[in-house]
Amino acid sequence: MSKMTTILRLPTSPSNANSMASRLYQSTPALLLPVIGLLMFLAIWNGVAKSIDTSLGQFPGPVQVFEQTGALIDEHIAQREKAAAFYERQEARNAARVAQDPTYEPKIRDFTGAPTFFDQIWTSLYTVMVGFFIASVVAVPVGILCGLSKSAYTAINPLIQLFKPVSPLAWLPLVTMVVSALYVSDDPAFSKSFVTSAFTVSLCCLWPTLINTAVGVSNIDKDLINVSKVLRLTPLAHLTKIVLPSSIPMIFTGLRLSLGIGWMVLIAAEMLAQNPGLGKFVWDEFQNGSSESLARIMVAVLTIGVIGFVLDRLMLSIQRAVSWDKSSVLR
Repeated sequence: MSKMTTILRLPTSPSNANSMASRLYQSTPALLLPVIGLLMFLAIWNGVAKSIDTSLGQFPGPVQVFEQTGALIDEHIAQREKAAAFYERQEARNAARVAQDPTYEPKIRDFTGAPTFFDQIWTSLYTVMVGFFIASVVAVPVGILCGLSKSAYTAINPLIQLFKPVSPLAWLPLVTMVVSALYVSDDPAFSKSFVTSAFTVSLCCLWPTLINTAVGVSNIDKDLINVSKVLRLTPLAHLTKIVLPSSIPMIFTGLRLSLGIGWMVLIAAEMLAQNPGLGKFVWDEFQNGSSESLARIMVAVLTIGVIGFVLDRLMLSIQRAVSWDKSSVLR
């Protein structure tokens, strides 16, 4: 009984209580400072917005943006209810036709309502992931080749330096013309605007991954390379056992940079290519010119920022999961 009493009293001992209080005190700034920064930002935003008058009315403050966020959610729910009612009516008509004529083959037509704000978020995410995947599939192998071979790096480096600074606005007309000429089909799997946006993203987010991969591979510890030579590893074993594990931190640094650039590029590409997505949403609201347009655009701006942050954290989590050296993972 005395032993159990001692065990039960351990958590409430003065030393443990002081330790918990110390940890809580140390973690308070990390929790409190971001909240203070956010509140200061909202206060400055609200004050500045009241002093800015535009052709569409007063610049939206946090309250107006919050109201339009709720309006966009309500529009999404209403559109989903319309779609559900549309399909229910089709099913009822088809069931009645089949009852009259058993040989009748029911046809289901797609709901053609305008995409909602959340539909456009999904479209943008899908587009940027396709473009990012294409860029990564090209950039990582080429970067490994450049890191392992000085001759390959010397040959490819001029192309990297030439195309790396090119703006997506310069690539977009060229990609549009190429896609229009080559992507010809009576029943295309993807729209031309989607293909144009995805390839524009790929061209612009290719270079950070390629460069960082090349740097990571070329800076592998010489001792590891000597170990590979002593063990007489095959080229494939050298790649999988030495090169990739050692260069993963730099590869993921490049991937994180590429994904961030791709997300920024996509918005401009969607505006000009008129591919359904957040970029087109912003452009349509700007062209709409209603008193609510500015607040809706601000909702899109904040959404773009939040999604960009979440994508970066997601890549960081994947890096931590696959990297053997946790201390090399940047926050």
